[in-house]
Amino acid sequence: MTEENILLEVEHLQTGYGDLKVVRDVSLTVRSGQITVLLGRNGAGKTTTLRAITGLNRTYGGEVRYLGKKLGETVAHRRVAQGMSYVQEGKRVFHELTIEQNLLLGGFSTKSKKRALLEAVQEIYEFFPILGDKRSLPASSMSGGQQQMLAIGQALMAKPKLLILDEPSQGLAPAIMKEVMERVHSLKATGLGILLVEQAVQESLEISDEVSVLDMGRTSLAGPASSMTLEQLQEAYFGTSESVPAKQMAE
Repeated sequence: MTEENILLEVEHLQTGYGDLKVVRDVSLTVRSGQITVLLGRNGAGKTTTLRAITGLNRTYGGEVRYLGKKLGETVAHRRVAQGMSYVQEGKRVFHELTIEQNLLLGGFSTKSKKRALLEAVQEIYEFFPILGDKRSLPASSMSGGQQQMLAIGQALMAKPKLLILDEPSQGLAPAIMKEVMERVHSLKATGLGILLVEQAVQESLEISDEVSVLDMGRTSLAGPASSMTLEQLQEAYFGTSESVPAKQMAE
């Protein structure tokens, strides 16, 4: 894997809310055409890490580099314009708008003409056929899994290089969760780099290339998913903050 494949590098990130430092030392890498999954118990700092990467939280220390450049204090909307799309947890769509209107809003940041936007919408329909079938219905009429697909479709309308997903399987039935995860996995073929936060450990490991485990705001284990053993993952997942620096798995 060459350096040219690297989209995102996070090194020793520190971030939080106001005076509360939630994340103390997190490092991870995301490459084009690959999925990096960020695991950890509730309260480990996963969502806080994503918010700092996307510019929604201020960083107190460490470094975030995207496309080889330090992001520093780059504001969130400029990160979107540079090709970073963030799907927050909770299926955040515009419930009163139709599926197609939701998708068109997702492409607003590209400043594309209407014809190009409609062509992009058609690509989303090909990827998520259920959205095309229900394009004229309000988003509120869709199931939780379908709304999650719509939220991902909105993010894809911005033509990102890096897609960041915060627990896309949250609250979904097992069969629907499997379908969503399969769709996320298939996005790798487009060359997208994907940073995935999940509670569904086994399912996310099956589709991921790299794994980073957080414990008490610190990276406790990081390396290729194919090299992870169940014992190592359990130790990191249920371990303590004493496991610093991160235990790096051999490639």
